Amino acid sequence: MSYIPRLKEEYKERITGSLKEEFGYSNVMEIPKLEKIVLSRGVGAAVADKKLIDYAMEELTAITGQKAVATLSKKDIAAFKLRKGMPIGVKVTLRGERMYEFLDRLITVALPRVRDFQGIKSGGFDGRGNYNLGITEQIIFPEINIDKVNKISGMDITFVTSAKTDKEAKSLLTELGLPFKKD
Repeated sequence: MSYIPRLKEEYKERITGSLKEEFGYSNVMEIPKLEKIVLSRGVGAAVADKKLIDYAMEELTAITGQKAVATLSKKDIAAFKLRKGMPIGVKVTLRGERMYEFLDRLITVALPRVRDFQGIKSGGFDGRGNYNLGITEQIIFPEINIDKVNKISGMDITFVTSAKTDKEAKSLLTELGLPFKKD
């Protein structure tokens, strides 16, 4: 028997039934699921110092357990001394087992380490069932050694779901354990 992440097992056993009951789905395929999690980080100062991209890639790789890739600029912007094709950020797309493992670590370990944490805002939905979460400090992840951090910076985490509405997506993410603030 192979290893199955805790949240994936919980989704199959409990969450699907709960969502089916709440929204009255007639078909199992209608039940929304988490498709991918994308972590991205803009490194604007990388125009001047190319090593910042490497540091950001190392940190995202350590956090997710999957190699990060550099994102390139799409056009020239003279005011920012930016040329087309220069690396200006890093991203990682997580799917499957790694996605559930990362989500579990985010919920149980990283978010509780945020200072004065009251829950995450529920205003990050995009109208199509996806949720965006901004994190201000990468040091909330235990994989990051604070002594080796050269600059504290944040990142964006996007949860892409198969839900059709924000209400369905919020129910799914709440069931998975994301601690939304009470309105």
